[in-house]
Amino acid sequence: MSERVKYLQQITPFNLLPLDVLEEVATKLEEISYHKDKVIYQQEISKLKGVDIIVKGEYESFFYDSVQNKRLIEHHQPGFCYGGVSVLLNRRLSLRTVIAKKGTLVYFLHRKDFRVLCKTYEDFFLYFTAEFGKRMQNEEFVHFFKQPAAYDQSYMAADQLYSRKIESVEYRAIVHCSNTTPIYEVARQMAAHKVSCLFVTNEQNQIIGYVTDITLRDKVIAGQKNSSDEVSTVIDNPIVGIDIEAYVYEALLMMFSTKTRYLLIKKDGEYVGFLSRNKLLSEQAQSPLVFIQSVKSAVSDEELKRKWESVPHFVNQLLERGVNAQIANQVISTIADTIAQKVIERVIERVGPPPAKFVFMVLGSEGRKEQTFKTDQDNAIIYEDKANEHREEVREYFLDFATQVSGRLNGIGIDYCSGGFMAQNPKWTHSLSHWKRNYVSWMAESLPETVINFSTFFDCRFVYGDENIITELKEFLDKELQKPMEKLFHNMAINALQYEPPLTFFKNIRTFTKDKREVFDIKKAMTPIVDLVRVYSLKNRVFEVNTGERMKALRKLEVFNETAYHELSQSYYFLMSMRLKKQALQIIQDKTAPDNYIDLSTLTKIEQVTLKEIFKVIGNFQVKIKMDFTNSVF
Repeated sequence: MSERVKYLQQITPFNLLPLDVLEEVATKLEEISYHKDKVIYQQEISKLKGVDIIVKGEYESFFYDSVQNKRLIEHHQPGFCYGGVSVLLNRRLSLRTVIAKKGTLVYFLHRKDFRVLCKTYEDFFLYFTAEFGKRMQNEEFVHFFKQPAAYDQSYMAADQLYSRKIESVEYRAIVHCSNTTPIYEVARQMAAHKVSCLFVTNEQNQIIGYVTDITLRDKVIAGQKNSSDEVSTVIDNPIVGIDIEAYVYEALLMMFSTKTRYLLIKKDGEYVGFLSRNKLLSEQAQSPLVFIQSVKSAVSDEELKRKWESVPHFVNQLLERGVNAQIANQVISTIADTIAQKVIERVIERVGPPPAKFVFMVLGSEGRKEQTFKTDQDNAIIYEDKANEHREEVREYFLDFATQVSGRLNGIGIDYCSGGFMAQNPKWTHSLSHWKRNYVSWMAESLPETVINFSTFFDCRFVYGDENIITELKEFLDKELQKPMEKLFHNMAINALQYEPPLTFFKNIRTFTKDKREVFDIKKAMTPIVDLVRVYSLKNRVFEVNTGERMKALRKLEVFNETAYHELSQSYYFLMSMRLKKQALQIIQDKTAPDNYIDLSTLTKIEQVTLKEIFKVIGNFQVKIKMDFTNSVF
């Protein structure tokens, strides 16, 4: 037996081939040597004549970004076969740039011989497609693999907003005064330092509020306030801070959601400066997030409706530029939140101030910040407990208020919930004590219906009102979840196992016929990930609402290891990206209502391969959840 044959028997996937085939392959191999730092292939330029099997030395492969930085660097040792995916799935173009790092020897196999092996031996072929499918679950790999044509659509252009951190933005030093400083002195300091915002501290030198030009106009001049009064009588709140390591897009979304115009920058737990919303927006003049500001400025429901209808267009642009689906979800959810806040404020202007503190919260996918274009209203109201003689009055106000809010949202294009999970439904507008009883009942009964209710209402998020109410509810839940809840977790796990990944015995994607198309339901394909992550979050009392954030928290708690975290996260957001793009095109190109059905004939071979790997990942995690929560793998 020749040395070449012995070598091939030791490496994947050639070890899957029969001995007589390996002996023939060995005769076709050509030995090629490369000196150190030799550029062997260039990404999307070099056409591969075949595949390289490394015998000695090392290959370094990577992507160059638009400013010639190496990205996603990998080192390939002896036994690695480079070029299979490029030959099979990328029109023979090298996926990455490849450099020989040492004196390197490879066995070269011509593409025609390689393709014969792939056609004849399915396991050999599937090795390359499966490896590529796993890579396509990595959003950064996808960014570079797409290779956008123009700079303004490139990954690096998207980087300017979505990968740029706060530390790269020039922020201003904090100018502050004590809370006993006279108002006129505050105005002098603002003029002297040329700032439009001055922060106010208490006796412990903690920042407790701020004063702006608008504060002076509205509260001092218009209110005919005595300028000698202490500044503490006119300060604005709340104080909103963000870590210097956060991303620019996160800062903008935080500003929109909290309605603040100034954001304090925190480093190592201390405030080191601040940013204004205008500063961030001026640096991102071409960003679609500027659109959110225009939503806040809308003056009518008709204008809000036009804004909502245009959301699919610019979200589709984000996705085409390589922006992660998680960010696209956040943008959609922030716009929906902004519209809801505008509607709520207008309804309050119409019906009068609320008779009690309350929270308007969103649920389900909107609660998780995972909205798509096929979405409807999922919301509820919690109001503070009032004395018996005022209960009916308070309840009557909020039911009327909720009906008006839901009606106006429906008119704007955020449709009524077909399942009735809306605040206008008397079941979902109640006092805080009633809501606490709801949760306790759902957890104790743990029936199929109550498990669904609990799952929906665990995915709840504050949108408007007094956030302390929802904070108190979550603190109550945290205590309840420390009690034995095996029955609840068992039934939630059973619910998460209802969906079976659409793979046939032969690992093909199972479809069904709809409107003469062979399709699968991508929403149902994603549901198991949402469900199983939710179960583990409840078990570990993780109160993040977003599925991606829940995964990160579970990784920190070592509930998921690093590999499991990346597999789940990348699988989920690959599916989400596919779902959003499909729905956006239905709205933009087909002028039809979006749905969740993916037609296999519209997918590339690469997408189909990736989906198969994702469905395997989901199946593996369902086995894990069976073992962890049902004590069975059957």
